[in-house]
Amino acid sequence: MPDLPRQQTPITGNPIGRYGREMPYPILKWAGGKGRLLPELVDRVDLAGQFGRYHEPFLGGGALFFELYRSGRLPAGGARISDANPNLMAVYEGVRDEVEGVIRRLRMHSKLHSKEHYYAVRERFPEDLRGQAARIIYLNRTCYNGLYRENKQGKFNTPMGDYKNPAILDADNLREAAKALQEAEIATASFEEILNHAAPGDFVYFDPPYVPVSDSANFTSYAKNGFGEREQRLLAETMRELDKNCVKVLLSNSMTPLIQELYQRFTVDTVYAPRLVNSKAGGRGNVEEALVRNF
Repeated sequence: MPDLPRQQTPITGNPIGRYGREMPYPILKWAGGKGRLLPELVDRVDLAGQFGRYHEPFLGGGALFFELYRSGRLPAGGARISDANPNLMAVYEGVRDEVEGVIRRLRMHSKLHSKEHYYAVRERFPEDLRGQAARIIYLNRTCYNGLYRENKQGKFNTPMGDYKNPAILDADNLREAAKALQEAEIATASFEEILNHAAPGDFVYFDPPYVPVSDSANFTSYAKNGFGEREQRLLAETMRELDKNCVKVLLSNSMTPLIQELYQRFTVDTVYAPRLVNSKAGGRGNVEEALVRNF
């Protein structure tokens, strides 16, 4: 049966997905994702002017990457997207290279979804790329708060969430995301390796695990090695090196004394973003964040 025609926006021509949004949108839910901060981020990208290639070393849910592609802002030189977490990057490689296989696996997970299936999938590590990608997407769509978290052995350990009808498969968006990912080099790499890839005139967006604003706000364990003050300081040094090499850099983080100290030589804009990951509703709301730039 052929695919039915999909609604498109009159301005960009991008197809409209199941949530009434232009596709592609992020294929993973992500704690700290930048969907609600996109207008502020895109304003800074536009402020930077023309650039050669786009780099995003902490890809996460990839909200800005997909927005740049969707809005026609991704440069002709394409993008290099990366993260230190190989399980995460397998999702993007799988969707780019084997999207129909990923869709078939997700359809199977959707039919079998139950508490027993969730925990069985959490314990398994498929050998094939399409299975690895579908496994993480399934767990992400059905786990507690969409919180990607690994223990020190690198095993996904977030418990199952309480959803009546989780949106496990969004086939149309996966196909559109695969098109966007064709424009990208995908790598598993630590953020400091960006120094070997970003050329003068390129644009780098850093969205690292944030500096905690309180003892209960530490959500940095998305990878087994964590991300503490040592890594934050190394990141700041990396940004300084990129600046010396005439690379345009934008960084987001929490507005804390440490961030103000590390980036005092750059422009630090204050923006407000909703905090959605909190066990108590009263702990959610708009919080100050920092957008750091060298342009």
